[in-house]
Amino acid sequence: MRTLRSLLVASCLSLAGAAAHADIYGYVDAQGGAHFSTEKLDERYKLYARGDADFDTEQRSPFAIDGEHKPLSPALSRHLGEHPNLKKFEHLLHAAASEFGLQPALLKAIMAAESGFNPAAVSPKGAIGLMQVMPATAERYGVQAAAKKSVAQRLADPQTNIRVSARYLRDLTRLFPGQPELVIASYNAGEGAVQKYRNTIPPYPETRNYVKLVAQFYQFYRMATEQGATAALPAAKGGRRIHMTIPGRASLPAAMTTRHE
Repeated sequence: MRTLRSLLVASCLSLAGAAAHADIYGYVDAQGGAHFSTEKLDERYKLYARGDADFDTEQRSPFAIDGEHKPLSPALSRHLGEHPNLKKFEHLLHAAASEFGLQPALLKAIMAAESGFNPAAVSPKGAIGLMQVMPATAERYGVQAAAKKSVAQRLADPQTNIRVSARYLRDLTRLFPGQPELVIASYNAGEGAVQKYRNTIPPYPETRNYVKLVAQFYQFYRMATEQGATAALPAAKGGRRIHMTIPGRASLPAAMTTRHE
């Protein structure tokens, strides 16, 4: 156990803080869409939150967060907590979480990071829907073309999309028990990439930034759940969408993008 813990600590240190101090920058465009990043990509991006969220490899719980909770800015909190599609699909998230032994906060965090709650989202490489699932991943879990609908069309259904994603996350937690940062990295880059780098977060800027974002968003939803804030949130005005911009995505090797873009 001590050796494993030492390896995990060394793994985290080797990332030079990639999963910690997850600052979030963003801006709202003229169409009301919100763009978020873990870096200030240009002058439009303003600091929304300074965070120290990190996945706890001591595993107090399957997806425990280490670090002091720092409330997000009101603007970021509104976008994450008041989006109309979050309420619309929340029952599906809770059902899938219960079925596959996951925390709803984790599914919400991934949905926010992947699609900004947009069920019609399609990535340039073909990842589909709320959780940005690749058709190949869906086929791996038994989704087949039927009734004149292709696998891609079936994945556009929110319930199917969320269930496939939850099953995949369940399997990743079994593959990397007690290592939630590797579960999230695998969801982004594929478990093959994580295994290629000897069960560490791959050195892809996109993946490192993705782990940061999901940790921060997970912390937000976990705290909201504990405080009972989700049920009390008012409906969002204008139905603004969140457009996630994750720096470094273009550098992700094509061979490691079998899950999504």
